[in-house]
Amino acid sequence: MAKRETILPSSGSVFADMGLPDADELDTKARLGAAICRIVERRRLTQAQVASALQINQPKVSALLHFKLEGFSVERLLRFLTALGHDVEIVIKPRPKAHLARIAVRAA
Repeated sequence: MAKRETILPSSGSVFADMGLPDADELDTKARLGAAICRIVERRRLTQAQVASALQINQPKVSALLHFKLEGFSVERLLRFLTALGHDVEIVIKPRPKAHLARIAVRAA
């Protein structure tokens, strides 16, 4: 007889679902990294061009574009987005009573 698997609903963050203590930061960094990757891809930039724009070396660009984000702070990723010509807005608002407080990153 086949074993039945239980499917659990996601919280919206794979990092929180995995029970990682720094889930909000990891999710934020992943979303910022994804935004950077989309910009680089859309503009068809080479790693050398990205390195020049972000004032980092090519190996760090490679790490960034492969989502190896351990060496990058949220603040640094935000600066990279502005260096690539994008505005970054941080909105602080009261949370709805029915939800837990959260950090969200949305790309336009």
